[in-house]
This record gives sequence, C-alpha cells and structure tokens, in this order.
Amino acid sequence: MASRLNPYISFSGDARQALEFYRSVLGGELRLSTFGEFGGPGGGTGQDDKIMHGMLETSSGFTLMGADTPPGVDFRPGTNFAVSLSGDDADELKGYWEKLSDGGDVAVPLEKQMWGDVFGMCTDKFGIVWMVNISEQQS
Repeated sequence: MASRLNPYISFSGDARQALEFYRSVLGGELRLSTFGEFGGPGGGTGQDDKIMHGMLETSSGFTLMGADTPPGVDFRPGTNFAVSLSGDDADELKGYWEKLSDGGDVAVPLEKQMWGDVFGMCTDKFGIVWMVNISEQQS
C-alpha cells in the first residue's frame, strides 16, 4: 500500500453519525471500529460502542478518517483535527516521523499499539498535530 496523507477529525461522541453523513454526501466505503472491539478506553465507561477509528474511502480518491474523543481527553472544537500519514512502508513513514517530531512535542511515541500497528502522534514546531500509522505489510 502506498503511503497516504489525509485529515483525521475528532468528534465529541457522534463520530458514527458524522462519518455516516459524510458517506451519504461523498459515497464510498465506510469502515468503523469501536473502543469495545479493541478493549480500549471505553471499557466500563459506557463508551464501548463509540468509534475508536473510522475510515471513509471514496471512488473519487478521497480518504477521511475520524474517531470519538476517548474518555479523559479534552474535546476542543476548532482544534479537533490532525493530519494522518499512514501506510506500510516503515522506513518512509519513520523518516517522516523523525522530521515532523523534531523540535515539536510527542504526545504518543511511535511504537506498537493495541490494534497491532506502529503508531505515534506529535505536534510539529508549527503547532500542527500529526498522526503516523505504520501497518504490518501483508504477506
């Protein structure tokens, strides 16, 4: 899979409805995963059915990702987006990570996560939030 760059939007509990709306507008295939499916921060908080990750891919080549803001994380409208870099070329994506995080603030170190991918999140020196996700190469 080639690396991709796309917006990633955080929602305040209505990610499912928002992403279904965007699918109705843009068309395409929508894939949703909940916190409960991955044993994430929704456990025991009534958040199991909230969206941990959603991805809409359209025939026009658009990709939009989004999720509900996890419990304990502040939702701040107007700053509830990030730029996502993802793919399976680990060397390429790690190179981007090193440059983007240099001089910035790392919120989540680039390391293996509960869903099996390597993921990190940082704010670059210009205040832009970046998410880097490296998937396992399919054999």
